[in-house]
Amino acid sequence: MQKEVRTVCYDEDLHLEAYRFEGIVQPFPNHFHDYYVIGFIEAGTRSLSCKNKEYTIGQGNILLFNPNDNHSCVQCDGGTLDYRGLNISKETMSSLVEEITGKRALLGFSENVIKDDELNRYLHSLHQAIMDGSKEFEKEEALLLLISLLIEQYGQPFENCIPECSEEIENTCLFMSEHFSEHITLDELCKCSGLSKSTLLRAFTKSKGVTPYRYLQAIRIDKAKALLEQGVSPIDAAIQTGFSDQSHFSNFFNMFIGLSPTAYRRIFKEGGKSNE
Repeated sequence: MQKEVRTVCYDEDLHLEAYRFEGIVQPFPNHFHDYYVIGFIEAGTRSLSCKNKEYTIGQGNILLFNPNDNHSCVQCDGGTLDYRGLNISKETMSSLVEEITGKRALLGFSENVIKDDELNRYLHSLHQAIMDGSKEFEKEEALLLLISLLIEQYGQPFENCIPECSEEIENTCLFMSEHFSEHITLDELCKCSGLSKSTLLRAFTKSKGVTPYRYLQAIRIDKAKALLEQGVSPIDAAIQTGFSDQSHFSNFFNMFIGLSPTAYRRIFKEGGKSNE
């Protein structure tokens, strides 16, 4: 059986994360991130669900996820997944868009799954340069060319990517964003939304693509990532983000991110690269 290799690197020059997963069989449950994901499949076939649409993805496919795009995937060919990806914060994306267009704005991807040989070449070249630790301007060049092409061919105003949401659901999301570190109950969510439990669950899941509990866990994981980047220990990050214990935290972190909290923290503590 092929050994799983998980490598993650944070590039201080470009202010983004690069991932490389090789020989992966792990499924990823329905979740979302507060940042952009640009990835491509080198090998393997997976069933992907994104924003209530179903895809079969394989070699050559590029994945484009906006912040808060809910998605899940599972291997469907009996093999393993080889995947390269870039995680780009909203702040970094705004700076890139401003550099290219002269306007500081967020990019919105009009498609989630594409095939584009030209984009693939730029993406592969950029990803490899980051993984190799290149200090040449070739990687900045590749990133700007990549984002330029994405804006030209698959760009739209970010606002178009945000589904309309009722005031009740927005209030629920705001409550979880403000109280994520606390013990939150379904009764509290119903109180702030003014909806019954069953109505809230149906309306929230239809609007956001994930259940309220999954939404809360995604918020907590994104907050925990920021703490780990600052050097906070996994156990303290778990406590500060509302997880009941470190084991619970580690399980969710690995499910959503594909790495342990310790491995993720290591890339910021030990020179920008971590293998697991």
